[in-house]
Order: sequence, then structure tokens, then C-alpha cells
Amino acid sequence: MTKVDFYTGSEDRLRTACQLSHKAMQSGVRVLLHVPDDELADQLDKMLWHYPPTAFIPHCHSSEAEAADMPVVIGRDENFPHSELLISLHQECVSFFSRFERVIEIVGRDEEEAKRGRLRFKYYRDRGYELGHTDLAKLRA
Repeated sequence: MTKVDFYTGSEDRLRTACQLSHKAMQSGVRVLLHVPDDELADQLDKMLWHYPPTAFIPHCHSSEAEAADMPVVIGRDENFPHSELLISLHQECVSFFSRFERVIEIVGRDEEEAKRGRLRFKYYRDRGYELGHTDLAKLRA
């Protein structure tokens, strides 16, 4: 069954997604970064070219031919080349999350975002998924 981890209190959701992608990639886990729109996909694509500052995260969009060989893929649809780790940057649960071994939900500090994050947490909990939680604000303290 899919394991779902929540990372709450993120100051910058895209940066958090880059950090978690880099960590997963270093562990040999392939990542799908799923975004709701082209603007966010483009922002994430640009960030991945420069994160971390001393390295590079090999990545592409899910529609590109080399997606099956990339450790990190940015997607907007249900066209994904693997089912290892889904990092969702949506405000709602994506319908296909259960196809993945692990899902990461990133929740920002904004009150409306936190409210939507709690609803997603409840959705997964009510369906019996194994849940984890990391409060990023406490890690900064």
C-alpha cells in the first residue's frame, strides 16, 4: 500500500520539492514531480537546473522521450514512466496517487494552504494509508 508523507510548514514549496527530489535521487529513487499547471512546471524546471548550487538534478518533462531514463520527471498529466515516488504540488489529492509506492505532500505556511493540507491528510487517513509527518518549521528552529 502507498505510504504518504506530509512535509508541512514549507517556506518555499518548490525549493522543498527540489530538496526532496535531490535526496531521493541520491538514494536511487526515481521521482515524479506532479504540478497543476504549465507555469509551475516551468518554474520548477528552472529551479532544478540550479539546485543544488554545486550540482545538477537531471530531469525532464514527462512528455519528453528520455523521461523513462531520468531520475526526476516533471508532469502535469497521468503520463509517467515509473511508480516509485510522487511529489505532489497540488492543493487536492491527485486521483492516481495510489499507483505510487510513496507520495509526498508539501504544505506551505499559508493558512489556506494548511487547511487544504489537513483535508488531504484526513482523506488519506480515512482510507487507511500509512502516514508520516515532518514539520519543516521545527527543523529550522
